[in-house]
Amino acid sequence: MDCKQTKNQKQCTCSYSSCPRKGICCECVSYHLGAGELPGCFFPPEAEQTYDRSFAHFARLVAEGKLR
Repeated sequence: MDCKQTKNQKQCTCSYSSCPRKGICCECVSYHLGAGELPGCFFPPEAEQTYDRSFAHFARLVAEGKLR
């Protein structure tokens, strides 16, 4: 399977511009899950920009109805 990094970068909502995994979704998901967190693209923009990518933060957003 070919990596679609260029296409993915156009849709990537991560605000950490110097991330070496930007647009390489499989590496991004693996990295964040290995760190016990979720990738930024799982969060709405205002929540992603806090860089709190914890499962607890995600659960709070779900409970507050801030995720669709």
